[in-house]
Amino acid sequence: MGKIHVMDHPLIAHKISYIRRADVGTKEFREVINEIAQLMCYEATRDLKLKDVKIRTPIAETVGKELAGRKPAIIPILRAGVGMVDGMLSLMPAAKVGHIGLYRDPETLEPVEYYCKLPSDCEERDVFVVDPMLATGGSSTAAIRMLKEKGVNNIRFLCIIAAPEGVERMQKEHPDVELYIGALDEKLNDHGYIVPGLGDAGDRIFGTK
Repeated sequence: MGKIHVMDHPLIAHKISYIRRADVGTKEFREVINEIAQLMCYEATRDLKLKDVKIRTPIAETVGKELAGRKPAIIPILRAGVGMVDGMLSLMPAAKVGHIGLYRDPETLEPVEYYCKLPSDCEERDVFVVDPMLATGGSSTAAIRMLKEKGVNNIRFLCIIAAPEGVERMQKEHPDVELYIGALDEKLNDHGYIVPGLGDAGDRIFGTK
């Protein structure tokens, strides 16, 4: 079963509490989402592999460390996931970025892919799938399934707010994927919104209703 990492960093907790407020405007919401994503990226990359490298400082030669494993890729789930990308790129500026777009079929209620553009070598990378909200888990599990069908297997999933129902579904369908969660909330309501949550992340990031 994939590990679940619920963030316990005071700055993450503080910033999540701030953006939960209904009176926080689009500009501030967007900025703080990126700040949270940056802090979560720091935590989600804690176990990346390193190798020794000889370097020369202005004083002497020494042995330092540099990343040794796969190069990273960030894959936001459209559209709200885009709001987390810049924060992560601030720590991993060389990462490639792909996009997955899904919509829910009104009759079957199943996610349907309408857009998928990935780096050509995505299957050789450490892939970070990002979406601010993990509610029912429908879109997230579908996006990860699509990635696996394209040969991508080294996947981590980052979300800012999660419901227990979404976490359970992710663990059931993708037990090999590690989950990094900013805050684990109480439940879903009858409309599929996370409680207490923060509303529709996409609308709040992009200023739409």
